[in-house]
Amino acid sequence: MSRAQLSQDENLSFKIHYQLLPKETCQLDLYFSIPTDMGINENTLNEVDFFNANIESHSAYYSEQLHLPLVHSRFISQSKGQKTGYRLNLNLFCYQIKIALDSDVKATLQLKEPEEFFPAAAMLVEQTDRLLKKLRRYTPPDNKLKSYFQNADNYLSWHTEQAFLKLLANGPKSSEFSDERAVLIEFCQQENQYRTEQTYNSQVTLDDPNRITNKMKLLARLIEYGVVFKKQTIDLTLNLKRLVKGLVTGVIMAFVMFIVLNARSNFQEVTIALIALLGAIYGLRETFKEDLTQWAWRLIQRGRPKWRNKFKSSVGDDIICSQTIWLEHIRKKDLPKDVVKILKQRRQQNKQAANLMHFCSKNQVNISEFLPGYDEVQQRFTFNMASFVRYLKKGAGKLYTLDGQKVSKKSVERRYQINLVLRFTSEQGTQLERYKLTMNRSEIVAIELMEEGLEDD
Repeated sequence: MSRAQLSQDENLSFKIHYQLLPKETCQLDLYFSIPTDMGINENTLNEVDFFNANIESHSAYYSEQLHLPLVHSRFISQSKGQKTGYRLNLNLFCYQIKIALDSDVKATLQLKEPEEFFPAAAMLVEQTDRLLKKLRRYTPPDNKLKSYFQNADNYLSWHTEQAFLKLLANGPKSSEFSDERAVLIEFCQQENQYRTEQTYNSQVTLDDPNRITNKMKLLARLIEYGVVFKKQTIDLTLNLKRLVKGLVTGVIMAFVMFIVLNARSNFQEVTIALIALLGAIYGLRETFKEDLTQWAWRLIQRGRPKWRNKFKSSVGDDIICSQTIWLEHIRKKDLPKDVVKILKQRRQQNKQAANLMHFCSKNQVNISEFLPGYDEVQQRFTFNMASFVRYLKKGAGKLYTLDGQKVSKKSVERRYQINLVLRFTSEQGTQLERYKLTMNRSEIVAIELMEEGLEDD
């Protein structure tokens, strides 16, 4: 069964990703149980603002079994003079090398014994060198196509060097394998020298670590063309919001006009009392108009989707997959029974009053076959919790302990715990998990998966 995987991303963010097959549909539900002492509720955290500023979605072709020996040979040529076709084939080849290299380097770093690590690393050098030579075998004569090649070649050479330097830095050390280590160092030097000979990067850029890193990030995005999909977000509430605003305004105006006409019939001429009455009526209209609109909007909008993401191919307008998204503050009675059941597994002292927020994404893959070399689409959501931090209290204190006859003290920070229930429903079944997010004002300290039947500390 395809599973949704949740992991920490950066200091204040976490990500969820899962894979989909052609024509597959699924639904991701996240239920946030936020303690009331965090001060986060529908009055302080607007769902629309939170979605626009703190939730990112990403979709791209994906192959879990992509390793260097399995990277298929691509026809890198000026096929029929079509620049788009050349660029797409080039990017597919380079992107596959990048993903495969990252995957194999990660697997090699799992080998803790030098007897296993260094032969595997040497084999990795041989495979990578062969693929890079295959890429560089053909350099297109067209200047436009040549720029595509140079950008991809520059990035791939730099990324390869970084990957093997990481391998050297984090792998096991042993003097018995000095020859194998020398092979890795020589390969890194060879790629560095190659970029120098091709004058891919100026000396000013090379001398500034931030500058070269940011340049390579830009080149990495360029080779994602054709592999990572373009996203178009549609606000599904725009016309409904206008309709609600118009109806509320119409009802209030009708009521006001009714009162005004009655007032005019009771006053035969314009007096100070009439002017004061009309002023009070229009003042009340302006006072309650916004509140009534918000009340009516929340009532009508509850349970309705708010956005739709369409992911299109970079080389055409074909919609590869789509997402329909809900995000709203909910009441306890709106929780599904299985979510209530898993939340009840907490110990009694952890069952504190909480506000609830629900995120839902219904996903659908629209096409029946993918590009060669790919058998799945990966979708990823990144949630940034920075909007939560602004409401947290700094709160620090001292912890006193007695060590013999001596009293010592340590500074402690205030931490908050958010319970997050993940429910992922696909054609293969339902995945239901509870996570405990521990955070302070500067970071998510820990994300723990609470196993079924396991109570909180």
